[in-house]
Order: sequence, then C-alpha cells, then structure tokens
Amino acid sequence: MLYVTIQELEAAINFWRNRSPAEGDELRLCAEAAALAKPYALMIVQGSQRIPLDVLDEIARTAIQQFIQTTQTP
Repeated sequence: MLYVTIQELEAAINFWRNRSPAEGDELRLCAEAAALAKPYALMIVQGSQRIPLDVLDEIARTAIQQFIQTTQTP
C-alpha cells in the first residue's frame, strides 16, 4: 500500500496554488488544491503523519500523482 505524507500534501497544495492561484472575492482554491486540503486538514486534526493513497478521492489522488510526477522529473 502506498502512502502520502502530510509534508507531501502540503507541498502539493502549494504547488497547485502557485500553478492556479485562488480566484474570486472569496479566494476559492482550484479544484486540485481544494481536494488535497480536505485530507490535509483531517490529518492535522487527527495528528496523522501519513495516509494511504487509496483513501483519497479521485481528484486528490490525481493531483498528488501529477505533483509527484512534475516535481520528480529531472
């Protein structure tokens, strides 16, 4: 089983926020950052350091995978 750390989630949220800044008067996050923010917040509340990749919804899983692929490419 593959895991995602809280540090990876935070980095991925920042990656997506830089790539697609918040919009509108309410500063709405892009879909990818918003999807990753939910498990990130739960991890903070629960004191978790990692979660299984398969518990993320499809948008969050795709966003973290794209982040990893983009940042690990030389």
